[in-house]
Amino acid sequence: MESPNRTTAQEFIFSAFPYSWVKSIVCFVPLLFIYAFIVAGNLVILTVVQLNTHLRTPMYVFISALSFLEIWYTTATIPKMLSSLLSKRRSISFKGCLLQMYFFHSTGISEVCFLTAMAFDRYLAICSPLHYPTIMTPKLCTQLTLSCCVCGFITPLPEIVWMSTLPFCGSNHLEHIFCDFLPVLRLACTDTRAIVMIQVVDVIHAVEIITAVMLIFMSYIGIVAVILRIRSAGGRRKAFSTCVSHLIVFLLFFGSVALMYLRFSATYSLFWDTAIALAFAVLSPFFNPIIYSLRNKEIKEAIKKHIGQAKIFFSHKTRDLK
Repeated sequence: MESPNRTTAQEFIFSAFPYSWVKSIVCFVPLLFIYAFIVAGNLVILTVVQLNTHLRTPMYVFISALSFLEIWYTTATIPKMLSSLLSKRRSISFKGCLLQMYFFHSTGISEVCFLTAMAFDRYLAICSPLHYPTIMTPKLCTQLTLSCCVCGFITPLPEIVWMSTLPFCGSNHLEHIFCDFLPVLRLACTDTRAIVMIQVVDVIHAVEIITAVMLIFMSYIGIVAVILRIRSAGGRRKAFSTCVSHLIVFLLFFGSVALMYLRFSATYSLFWDTAIALAFAVLSPFFNPIIYSLRNKEIKEAIKKHIGQAKIFFSHKTRDLK
């Protein structure tokens, strides 16, 4: 039972944002541009995949699902960051903090599952091209998509429920730019439950990340082994080009996530904590639409086709008005 003098914090105050108004504006403008680009870029990918029937293959279904999740993954944190940069009181309610953590981690874990499913899809397409259509059927693709979402939205629930029962007494200043497990747990009253909780969260994150990395790594070992057996340089280049986009996104996302969640007892300064958090919460989602559009010939061609159609449509409208 909680002792009578312990109270649960009603709100947390973000203390990692700059206090200077000028510095806040300097941070606000690029962050607003990045968020707008992430939303617009991913909406373009979603629209292009939906409008082009030849893109409704498992690979593009996974890419469009990833784009949809990226919008909500960033929406869980960036709008609150933007409002905090313009506000004198950079606070978030306790319930709001729990909700932010839940949606940030549920969409993030779903993305990890989708990146793993995409590695499996590329493995089948390159290593078993003849059997690929019979294995990766629309039914299996739908099942994998639903499984990724279910896994993502169920996995963080126990952690959130446990954290909602912890007492928070003392300082409510959160040394981070958004609500995350470890920064919030550090504000819990220092009893054995909080210490055990931190260790449990560390282990859960480690298992999630290492499992996904190992599955993707094994898929790429099989892919590389098959590519190296292809005799022509052109054939090897074409086979590897289908995996490059996924591999870059995987390295960007998992690199920064591993730095944040596989450190166990290691501690970073506030600067490095913030920099790493920005890397996987803002920069990785920013680069994803660029990578999937610029590195993907079919999406590039589809975007060019629709831009051309839009130009013709508006030029006809302009003529009609004249």
